[in-house]
Amino acid sequence: MTTFANPPGTPLARLRAGATRLAEGLATPFVPADYLDMVAPLRAGADLRARIVAISPETADAATITLRPGRGWAGHVPGQYIRIGIDIDGVRRWRSYSLTSPASRTDGLITITVKAMEDGLVSRHLVHHARPGTIVMLDQATGDFTLPATPPAKILFLSGGSGITPIMGMLRSHDLSGSDVVLLHSAPTEADVIFAAELAQERPGVRVLVRHTDAEGMLSPAMLDEVVPDWRERQTWACGPTPMLDVFEEHYAGLGLTESMHVERFRPALVAAGEGGSVTILDRARPDASKTFDVDGSTTILDAAEDSGVLMRSGCRMGICMTCVLPMTDGAVRDLRNGTVTETTTDEPPVMIQPCITAAAGACTIEQKDNS
Repeated sequence: MTTFANPPGTPLARLRAGATRLAEGLATPFVPADYLDMVAPLRAGADLRARIVAISPETADAATITLRPGRGWAGHVPGQYIRIGIDIDGVRRWRSYSLTSPASRTDGLITITVKAMEDGLVSRHLVHHARPGTIVMLDQATGDFTLPATPPAKILFLSGGSGITPIMGMLRSHDLSGSDVVLLHSAPTEADVIFAAELAQERPGVRVLVRHTDAEGMLSPAMLDEVVPDWRERQTWACGPTPMLDVFEEHYAGLGLTESMHVERFRPALVAAGEGGSVTILDRARPDASKTFDVDGSTTILDAAEDSGVLMRSGCRMGICMTCVLPMTDGAVRDLRNGTVTETTTDEPPVMIQPCITAAAGACTIEQKDNS
């Protein structure tokens, strides 16, 4: 384990791009706002967008994306996340990422730090293929994985992999010199540690411990007594891989310390698989775009639909932001977080479901909505 003691596009190019977009649109009917979007996409009153200003590698498969949001940007609280929508091969994809920039930044820029996941279409695109100058759609910041205005006297941060991102947003934003803070972070190898150089810097009031799990094993509750003997007295903020969070949450709950633990998950804890079934995505506006496919009981309807070539609007992909909610007109689905089965028939009103955390529990029909 590595220990750090007491640590701490050019204007011309943009003009050319705007002119190109304007020329491409001349043959298409537009309303006045559409023309304004071409030449001033970040203007006040427009749908909230941001321009990618820079992409800076952090590791071989992670990068910090610097964004200039439009004038409607309302700011953020450290630890929150944003949804961004980016066009990939002509299809707009929405994903959520934690903000890593200080909330007090005065140049109008914000950052997200993205790890390219093996199955992550958007994360891989952002890290390896996106370019400065790209315009993305943007939602206002949200989330409650945040520190109180007056941070606790004693804090424990637990993070694994890209779980360091919301925590780094907090470290960069809060003056913790009057607190006693321990950050226990893990990554497979030294080369995989996001923000490694910054974590190694002295930061008043903060002690950083980094564990390389390929050589030293995963973080576990058993090691807390050794490296943070007073961990029971600390308020804990934890973010990382699902297995890590599951074991720490179970440990805290077993000791009656649930109230002192704050958890941020990038993926839902899916534990209640069933038999699966046939899913029909019904598009009433374009019947020829409707599609039926079979799916097992452990795959979310959202993932199965995308694998079948059906684009569905999504955001956090873990049941929080409610962006993916759609009406089920008949059939049954199972909530993969707890096993709850929701049913309806064509003789009853449609019920709203979240495709990102539900699987088919038999045949079901879901009505598709505008996914732009």
